[in-house]
Amino acid sequence: MNRVFITGIDTSSLPKLTIQESNDLLKQISEGDLNAREMFLRANMRLVLSIVGRFSSSHENADDLFQAGMVGLVKSLNNFDNGYGVCFSTYAVPMIMGEIKRFIRDKSGIKVPRSMRDTAFKALKARELLSERNAEIELVEIAEEIGIPLKDVACALDAVSDTVSFYDPVFGDDDPDGLLILDQLADPKENPDRWTENIALSEAMRCVQDRERMVLNLRYFEGKTQVEISEITGISQAQVSRIEKSAIEKLKKCLC
Repeated sequence: MNRVFITGIDTSSLPKLTIQESNDLLKQISEGDLNAREMFLRANMRLVLSIVGRFSSSHENADDLFQAGMVGLVKSLNNFDNGYGVCFSTYAVPMIMGEIKRFIRDKSGIKVPRSMRDTAFKALKARELLSERNAEIELVEIAEEIGIPLKDVACALDAVSDTVSFYDPVFGDDDPDGLLILDQLADPKENPDRWTENIALSEAMRCVQDRERMVLNLRYFEGKTQVEISEITGISQAQVSRIEKSAIEKLKKCLC
């Protein structure tokens, strides 16, 4: 994932919270503690930054995307309930992504050259006049009427017609927080659902000890066998097995 640089933020100064510390702060926040709220939001700026990196190909300013993501983070915190039975990051990621997508959607636009707009205007006026004489108007008739090549007329009319953005809601503007067209498009190289799961898993990995994390990385990310891990780490295969089982149980508790 691309590294993200945000103006005025020193990421090294952002606090890092354990799962227990996060839960304690969430409890304090629910009781109205503003200092706890400020610390929690600062700690979760890292989560927003990781999601902003996902949109590096949008060519939007990273600071602007970060601000939109922070809006999603604040909304997530305002609506989060520990009774949901999920980690905060699992709940927050879709909302943060949604705010960034809406920002890109609302800002994006196709600039049509003035000459093309003029051609489209002439074509629309000609169609209006011709329709008074004939209900069915062919594009070629419009081109002949205004003396402009057919292909230029076609391009001009296409340029000024309503566009559909990947970030438009599937069911119309009445559902701005609902499913987006982009969510329905499959990408063979990337799976958004898997990417979201990876963020949640990354957060959950913080609740295991260093040795457990090392064993999990070797076992499931590098594909090593327990015997190979035993040779690499210098501990017995039986110990590797026990460490692996213990780490998996901790991850299950953090992800549930």
